[in-house]
Amino acid sequence: MSEHRQFDLCVIGAGPAGQKAAIQAAKAGKRVVIVDRLREVGGACVHTGTIPSKALREQALRQRAFSGAHIPGHPDASAMSVEMHTLLGDVDQIIAAHDRYMGRQLARNGITCLRGVARFLDGATLEIRRIDGSRYRIIAPRFVIAVGSRPRAPEGFDIDHENILDSDSILSLAWLPRSLIVLGSGVIASEYACMFSVLGCTVTQIDRAPRPLGFLDTEIIDLYLEEFHASGATYLGGHACQSLVWDGISQVEVTLDDGSLLRADKVLVALGRVANIDGLGLKSAGVTVTSRGHVAVDDEFRTSAPGIYAAGDVIGPPSLASAAMEQGRIAACHALGLLAGERPDQIPTGVYTIPEIASVGLSEIEAVQRHGSALVGRARFAEIARGQISGTPRGLLRIIADSGGRKLLGVQVIGDCAAELVHVAQIALAGEADIDTFVDQVFNFPTYAEAYRVAALDVVRQRRNVAAPSVETSVETGWEDAIAAI
Repeated sequence: MSEHRQFDLCVIGAGPAGQKAAIQAAKAGKRVVIVDRLREVGGACVHTGTIPSKALREQALRQRAFSGAHIPGHPDASAMSVEMHTLLGDVDQIIAAHDRYMGRQLARNGITCLRGVARFLDGATLEIRRIDGSRYRIIAPRFVIAVGSRPRAPEGFDIDHENILDSDSILSLAWLPRSLIVLGSGVIASEYACMFSVLGCTVTQIDRAPRPLGFLDTEIIDLYLEEFHASGATYLGGHACQSLVWDGISQVEVTLDDGSLLRADKVLVALGRVANIDGLGLKSAGVTVTSRGHVAVDDEFRTSAPGIYAAGDVIGPPSLASAAMEQGRIAACHALGLLAGERPDQIPTGVYTIPEIASVGLSEIEAVQRHGSALVGRARFAEIARGQISGTPRGLLRIIADSGGRKLLGVQVIGDCAAELVHVAQIALAGEADIDTFVDQVFNFPTYAEAYRVAALDVVRQRRNVAAPSVETSVETGWEDAIAAI
C-alpha cells in the first residue's frame, strides 16, 4: 500500500510559479508540500532557460566589447576552437548557488519537498511515483498546478540533441559551432540567434513570419534587424522548413518549402513550447485543457475542477518568469481564501536579444486599435549624452500616448539597459502619470533615463504642432533649446 499524507495545499512544480505559491501558503500557516520530478528547485527558468541563456549572453556582450566590431568569418571569432563551458563561465556555480538559496527558503518556511512524477487519481488525491519505484499519495483539498513547459518538438523533426537541438539542449554543446540555423521567430529563437551571431557563428534564422518578434512595433523591429544583420546574421522570413537531415558527417541539411537547401553545423529548433501536462492525470481530476494544450483557468487562476488552480507556463502566455511568480502567489491566495492584494495591470516584457528590447503597456498598433489614434514620442540614444559615451547611439525609446498627447499608454525600448529602463514606465503607468510628468522631472546626467524626458517632449511638440528638430540639432543644442517654442 502506498504511503500517504494530508496537506492543506499541494503545489505541483518547483519553478517560479510553484515556489511563490508554496511560500505564500506557508506564510499563512498552512501545511504545504511541493512536488517536482527534479531534485533541484527552480524549474526550466533556472536550469535550462533564463539563467544559463543570460549567462551566455553576457559572454557574448563581453566578447563584443573586447573585440570591437564583429567581423563575420574572422578566424579569431571562429567557433570550433571555443568550448561552450568556457563561454558559460561560472553558470554552474550560479545555478547551484541559486538552487541552494531557494532550497533554504522553502525549508525555512517549513515546506515539504518531494521528488517524483505526479499523477492525479482524483480531484483530491495525487500519486507520486518516486525514483526508487515506490509510491506516495498526497491528499489535499487544494492544489496548484505549476508544471511549466518544454520545447515543442514538431512532428517529423528528429531532434537528437547533438546535431539538431532544442532550446533545452542548445547549451549542452561541447563546442561553439561555426554555423547555426535557427528555426523560429519568437523570443527564444531570436535571443539565441543574436547570441551565437555575436559570438562568431554564421547564423541564419528562418520562419514563416516575414519578420521576427511580430508582437513589437515595426520601428523597433526595423532597428533590431539592422543590428542583427550588421552582426553578420541573416533572417529568412516567409519560409517553412520541410525537412531536417544530418548528413552523417558534419552538417545538417535543411530543406525549405521552396525547395532550397541550406547546410549548417548545427540546427536549433525553437518553434514554441508546450505545457508539461502529459501523464498528469488531469482528466481524472476534472481539469479542462484548452485546444492549444494549456490548462484552462479563470481570472483567479481556478481550473474547471473545484480546489484546483494553475499558474505559470502551463496556462499559456505571457510565459514570463516574473508573471509566473505573481500568478502563483495570486492562485495560492484565492485557493486559501486570502486577500491577494491589488493585481498589477502591467507586467513588462524583456527580450534579451542583442540589442535588448523591452516593452510595457500598449504598443502603437494596440493603442490605435483601442483609441483610434495615438501620438508617439521618440528619444534616440544619439540624442542623449549616455548614448554617445557608451557608444550605443542606435538605441531608441518610444512613448505611446493618446491622441491628445496627455495620457501615457505604453513604452517600448531597444538598446542597452532596455529591460531596466522599462520599469520607469511600469511605475508611471501604475500611478496613472501623464506625459507632462516626465517633462517636469529631473533625471541624473548622463543616463539613459533622460530618454524619457526627451520622448515626452517629443509628444508635447506634436501636441502643440511644433515642427520636429533634426537629430543633429537636438544632439548639438539640447531638446530644450531645439523646441523652445513649446
